[in-house]
Amino acid sequence: MTSLKIGDLAPQFEAKDQEGNTVKLTDYAGKKLVLFFYPKASTPGCTAEACDLRDNYQSFLAKGYEVLGVSADSGKRQQNFINKNELPFPLLADEDKAVIEAFNVWGPKKFMGKEYDGIHRTTFVIDEKGIIEDIILKVKTKAHALQILS
Repeated sequence: MTSLKIGDLAPQFEAKDQEGNTVKLTDYAGKKLVLFFYPKASTPGCTAEACDLRDNYQSFLAKGYEVLGVSADSGKRQQNFINKNELPFPLLADEDKAVIEAFNVWGPKKFMGKEYDGIHRTTFVIDEKGIIEDIILKVKTKAHALQILS
């Protein structure tokens, strides 16, 4: 779905997290970042994905990665998702879809025969200089950490 490619400079972004703090890509300068986009907080696939990243969070930190999730959910919904699943990383409440559109992960989807527009589950691995070093389009929700770390 996304038009971004490995080797591209990641789009600059700025959005509010679940607590209303402003988060920017520049906050992660000098760090590696796993930026994962998911359709909707507290749905089965998104919960499986977030919990797999949570369960492997120490492995990410050990390899120098920060983790940041993004969906179009409200800050309150993101905070509830974090509380319910004890997620150790921030989630952006990208209600105006500025970050989602910058990474070009919004578009037509099909579910149970219906077509609609939504977020395509996609993960970007961004290096210390802001360069995209990996893009995962076919996310395995229950084994996503392995996809990223291997």
